[in-house]
Amino acid sequence: MVDVLWEDNHLLVINKPAGLAVQGDLTGDIHLLDLAERYIAEKYNKPGKAYIGLVHRLDRPVSGVVILAKTSKALTRMNEIFRDKKNTKIYHAITTKALPNEEGTLTHHLLKNSETKRAHAYNSHKPGTKPGILHYKLLKNFAGRSLYEIRLETGRFHQIRAQLSKMGCPILGDLKYGANEPLPDRSIGLHSRTLITPHVVSSQPSITVTAPHPKGTWWWDLFK
Repeated sequence: MVDVLWEDNHLLVINKPAGLAVQGDLTGDIHLLDLAERYIAEKYNKPGKAYIGLVHRLDRPVSGVVILAKTSKALTRMNEIFRDKKNTKIYHAITTKALPNEEGTLTHHLLKNSETKRAHAYNSHKPGTKPGILHYKLLKNFAGRSLYEIRLETGRFHQIRAQLSKMGCPILGDLKYGANEPLPDRSIGLHSRTLITPHVVSSQPSITVTAPHPKGTWWWDLFK
């Protein structure tokens, strides 16, 4: 079943485990939308297929907060909120090399390659690139690993993974972006930690949801 972090009549917020796809792909594997639909149908004894709208995505090897809409109106409103960047997305990332400064801003020009499903980060504008901006802060060093809090200013494809790799600091276990070896469960050291967003109903207070870290020892060592 799904790990529900927060829910009301409009929205469903889930802690996605690493390795689970958010939506269906060519593998045919079960995915988060399937599980969310089953959860709604069973919890509320709904006949037929429950409505679940996908507001945003997380890469398959990434864990953490995913927000889903339970009505079409909620989906439309949340799409507007995300498009207008009215929310705050905070990630935690583990690297095996430290960035030059304990905190700062990374700005690159990102290009998505749809064939390789990989993003390329450049220091200057290239044809087809889009700006990628993130802010980082070192939280802890432990046993040769560094834990960073990352706040996205832009939300590009594989942005955090590509930008940290460009800096020579690939995310733990992220073979696609230069890590030396995989993690045992094929996850990577990237976790969607906190989402702060306005509610779809303007009279309701904003929502802040934080997802517990995965149980892998690479997270436990940094937080114990």
